Amino acid sequence: MLNLTWVRTFLALVEYKSFQAAADQLQLAQPTVSQQIRKLEEQLGVVLLTRRRSGCAPTPAAAAFIPYAESLIRIHQRAVAAVQRGEQRIGASSNVGIYVLQPYLRTYLDGRDPVSFDVAIDRNPVIAQKLSDSEIDVAVMEWWDRRPGFLWKEWRREPLVVIVRPAHPLADRREIHKDELATLDLLGGEPGTGTGRLLDAYFGPGEPRPRVSQLQLGSTEAVKQAVKAGLGVSLVLRSAVAEEVASGSLRAIPVRPELNKDIFVIWRNTGSAAFPPFVSHLIRNDLPTDPAAYD
Repeated sequence: MLNLTWVRTFLALVEYKSFQAAADQLQLAQPTVSQQIRKLEEQLGVVLLTRRRSGCAPTPAAAAFIPYAESLIRIHQRAVAAVQRGEQRIGASSNVGIYVLQPYLRTYLDGRDPVSFDVAIDRNPVIAQKLSDSEIDVAVMEWWDRRPGFLWKEWRREPLVVIVRPAHPLADRREIHKDELATLDLLGGEPGTGTGRLLDAYFGPGEPRPRVSQLQLGSTEAVKQAVKAGLGVSLVLRSAVAEEVASGSLRAIPVRPELNKDIFVIWRNTGSAAFPPFVSHLIRNDLPTDPAAYD
């Protein structure tokens, strides 16, 4: 097992590039720092630092080890905080964290210390990796690969809508049928994305389907701005455009048959039959996602 004290000393040397500077920062004697690094190198079977008169520099082996060393220290800090202070860290994919989860966070934190709670918002694969690395306790995502060691539940189903600017010919439509959707050119929904996979399942092999613009926008916010600017139409979560629809800057048109995106809540399997507190809160509360409901 790697000694976390040695790992922390290694990271200090990488940062300060000097045995003396690292020793001062760690409040250790310089020979102690040298001894800890030597033991870590012996344990790993590699040379981590090249010694120079001017200081030290990481070797290629050290460069490969750095992200794992940083992760080990983060996990250690998370473990101590969870045990001693009951801290929870939640991860959410971008669309969920920005457009769906906020009201639930608000009600969960009522009467709780917000300092003991943290939220990370990022792309689905990043959040899944953080969950696997124990950097978060619970993940709420639009995708889950059902990897072993975790429990999961379908939390809610979010409808997707076609969004257009108010001057668009489709702006007054009450709904768009699947056949008409297949004739549209969409911003977003590239193959391999969450929306792209939904379209694959919705239309099936051999069926006509929408063409996807080559314009790479990267986020739902960018897509909304592109639609407002008249660059095209798109398909997004209904909850992602609640404010724009309320203000009249975008129109949201339902698709028939309904096209939905499942949202999953995932947590580590600890052998307990009880849900983690935040998971229990999500499952027990069915709140509207329209921000106007929380004014």
